[in-house]
Amino acid sequence: MSGTGRRGGGLLVAGTTSDAGKSVVTAGICRWLARQGVKVAPFKAQNMSLNSFVTREGAEIGRAQAMQAQAARVEPTALMNPVLLKPGSDRSSQVVLLGKPVGEMSARGYHGGRQEQLLGVVTDCLEQLRGTYDAVICEGAGSPAEINLRRTDIVNMGIARAADFPVVVVGDIDRGGVFASFFGTTALLSEQDQSLIAGYLVNKFRGDVSLLEPGLEMLRSMTGRATYGVLPFRHGLGIDEEDGLRVSLRGAVRESVVAPPVGEDVLRVAVCAVPLMSNFTDVDALAAEPGVVVRFVDRPEELSDADLVVVPGTRGTVKALEWLRERGLADAIARRAAEGRPVLGVCGGFQVLGERIEDEVESRAGVVDGLGLLPVRIRFAREKTLARPTGTALGETVDGYEIHHGVAEVLGGETFISDDEGRSLEGCRVGAVWGTHWHGSLESDGFRRAFLRQVAEAAGRRFVPAPDTSFAALREAQLDLLGDLIEQHADTSALLRLIESGAPAGLPFIPPGAP
Repeated sequence: MSGTGRRGGGLLVAGTTSDAGKSVVTAGICRWLARQGVKVAPFKAQNMSLNSFVTREGAEIGRAQAMQAQAARVEPTALMNPVLLKPGSDRSSQVVLLGKPVGEMSARGYHGGRQEQLLGVVTDCLEQLRGTYDAVICEGAGSPAEINLRRTDIVNMGIARAADFPVVVVGDIDRGGVFASFFGTTALLSEQDQSLIAGYLVNKFRGDVSLLEPGLEMLRSMTGRATYGVLPFRHGLGIDEEDGLRVSLRGAVRESVVAPPVGEDVLRVAVCAVPLMSNFTDVDALAAEPGVVVRFVDRPEELSDADLVVVPGTRGTVKALEWLRERGLADAIARRAAEGRPVLGVCGGFQVLGERIEDEVESRAGVVDGLGLLPVRIRFAREKTLARPTGTALGETVDGYEIHHGVAEVLGGETFISDDEGRSLEGCRVGAVWGTHWHGSLESDGFRRAFLRQVAEAAGRRFVPAPDTSFAALREAQLDLLGDLIEQHADTSALLRLIESGAPAGLPFIPPGAP
């Protein structure tokens, strides 16, 4: 596409709403372009998510952008998600800039001026990507028609205007009202912004496309803009989500026919849905195993038939601890541990299982007693640990990534993860209670199988892990399905023209426009 010395082209994928399918469409376009031999990169100027990832250079970015980079078959970098907001409450978030935390900020403070100041940073990152790649596929956030936030916008029309990128608006027809959403989104934008709205993409359509075509023709006559494709509804096509509990491979397993267990029993996993849950995709690899049933729970009685209870990561460790106690889950977990029934704590969940938490950083609650199930004391440091470590656990190689302020002092128990020479590296184990700061460790196939064998033994289940489940291969297959969706159901020739040449000239203005 672009030659030497030229800037690469690009496209912004916006949406009529949050969760319209922007992340999935962006990943699908990246995979389709990569198949064509195009050197492509994803980009999201600003992301609000508790589901993050650590790049090889030690930068924290949204997991969705890391997965989009995998779809593009390139290594993720901080340039692909320069601003990450990690909510700590309804009113404030930690601001991560170019992969490093720079402080907490209220929503009013951020939108009141700080966000606008970051436009230069994000446009510089985008320009660096354009100097390296043939194409950059940008993902918007929420809706571009959030007119109360337009003045300070750096992720939707703000970045599209700065880069002069065409915009395709994605609408989820499964929700209903997609034609009104397309028209209204366009009509609420200023004339300058509307000049970049090239057209629309219908997502999650069920049924006969011919029945939709009259509406698409009417939409074109009313807006002067084409619809670039109608993507059919498919189960389990999400990538690592930014928010909520709709996680990728877990969703695929739950929405399709669950593969039967290899052994005689299934294995039931209950994940405590703690407040400000982060990196809940850690359990995707469990759900990918034939015969493993994963569910999120918030009541103690839901733990009774679980073979494994997982306390996941959280942006609010002390708040999660209070929540577990208030709901009676803490007592239920403690009873399980006393009975020798398996419990796994990951990151914040690991911290919760320890003896004591000293927190003057995240909650500023001071010294708080943990559940006391592991001989570990946690002290929150102001500097965040961001790393991509490798070790050995249960006789298998295990890879992970670390994102935490808590520093663990392990005072006893057994080693969980060791270095190559057998020395304790990370985490702790006491009986059937395990804890680690490492996210993503269960994606290591050999380790996951060894861990599930131990869980099954402790739980008294005749469960046998499948010998050939490859989480990496399942993820690649899923990304290929997203590429297929674009290749088979979108006007790829028209999309390529947009990426190379920009929005069509002479697009009509749709009144009333933004004031």
